[in-house]
Amino acid sequence: MKPIWIVDDDQSIRFVLEKALLREDLPTRSFTNTREVLAALEQADDDEQQGPQVLVSDIRMPGGSGLDLLDKIKAKHPGLPVIIMTAFSDLDSAVSAFQGGAFEYLPKPFDLPRAVELIRRAVDESQREEVAEERMVAAPEMLGQAPAMQDVFRAIGRLSQSNVTVLITGESGSGKELVARALHKHSPRANGPFVAINTAAIPKDLLESELFGHERGAFTGAQTMRRGRFEQAEGGTLFLDEIGDMPFDLQTRLLRVLSDGHFYRVGGHNSVKANVRVIAATHQDLEQRVKLGGFREDLFHRLNVIRLRLPALRERGEDVPALTRHFLQVSARQLGVEPKRISDAALAKLAAFSFPGNVRQLENICHWLTVMAPAQLIEAKDLPPEVMAAANAATATADGHATEAAPVAMHAQHPTASAVHGSEHEAAAPLTAVAPAVAEGASSGVSNWEAGLEVEAQALLAAGRTDVWDVLSRRFESRLILTALANTRGRRIEAAQKLGIGRNTITRKIQELGIE
Repeated sequence: MKPIWIVDDDQSIRFVLEKALLREDLPTRSFTNTREVLAALEQADDDEQQGPQVLVSDIRMPGGSGLDLLDKIKAKHPGLPVIIMTAFSDLDSAVSAFQGGAFEYLPKPFDLPRAVELIRRAVDESQREEVAEERMVAAPEMLGQAPAMQDVFRAIGRLSQSNVTVLITGESGSGKELVARALHKHSPRANGPFVAINTAAIPKDLLESELFGHERGAFTGAQTMRRGRFEQAEGGTLFLDEIGDMPFDLQTRLLRVLSDGHFYRVGGHNSVKANVRVIAATHQDLEQRVKLGGFREDLFHRLNVIRLRLPALRERGEDVPALTRHFLQVSARQLGVEPKRISDAALAKLAAFSFPGNVRQLENICHWLTVMAPAQLIEAKDLPPEVMAAANAATATADGHATEAAPVAMHAQHPTASAVHGSEHEAAAPLTAVAPAVAEGASSGVSNWEAGLEVEAQALLAAGRTDVWDVLSRRFESRLILTALANTRGRRIEAAQKLGIGRNTITRKIQELGIE
């Protein structure tokens, strides 16, 4: 593994971090100022030497700040995780660095195990990103490891040397045009043009001219002769998207082109030969459209020579992580910003989302995250409202199935003292189990947690306990501190600030309560 680079003018900081990381089998290399780091990076690039896996830098040093170093590193090594160390008074600068591309900031004085844990997280993230980048470089124009997508890829391979007509079916946003482009790219017509037209997006009275062109004077406004999409696609492929919405009378003209390869421009009298491969796509059930009289049966059979069905994204949830990372890279390039990373928890919520808009919706979500997510690492809480609402609804549904059993568990624990004489972790269970049982009583003016606390206190008193104050106070403080630490991603000083207590107080409480 590549070493962790430590940059700090304070020898004691360097020494402590080096020893702690070496105990974790993490190699290190230390520097005293930014100039040494930049020179080492340049030498590593020139000589193809081993660069850093993660860089940990102080924010204020003689000869150049950590923020300047961050800017220069991100310009050349955008995927390198950088952790900024800062004193509490530098919090604003650290937040700016965090939003500008730093992996995380580490406030001084720091807790050594927490610092090692943070660096370990950065190492894991760096290694994941390296694998993802390697996959991205080798990635084809379409991504998908799901069995259904592998079937699509195999079909494209089998059709690579064919000019046969193909009908692609699938929900809107599932990537039908990408499949059409892939079929064209890997066909004998790859050197010819690929022309796409959405038949549902063009008014009926203009669609005929769009497809077949028109002669001069064919209708009002036709000042010159115009070539249609069939002629534009000469020698190549014409992709007819949403073919199910094509007007009935135009279906007849399309059938003739597919049958004998000839057509007439609007207002024309001379037939034009069409050397074009047609690929059609629809999200509709064409068989049903035929039964209802909205689509010609003979045209359907002419188009349906080879049918490819694209799976919806909800059917290929295992592809969501790779697609998400790909779209985040694409969005970053389009916007000219640093690509954002995404946590495993956020990916899990995305993979569980139903994606009614399919791959197109995921792509839009990645654009939204690139602009709206506040930090370089996208957490679950940063996901857009529609994803969070679906996740919360699923959680509520799951909880709803469990609430009937909750009071039984609660009453089973309260009558005896055995539950409260157990360990701290065992004793914490009843307090959380009570909350669903008192949810209906929230309208009485007492909040859920207060009502739960009252019920728990009554149970302890009834059991003859004489340490009720101590037991419930410890559990209350533990829950409060853990919640604050989760909110600040484990940053103690920030958690203490939000709770309104001192940093020494939170450190003492963590030790007293045995939270670690």
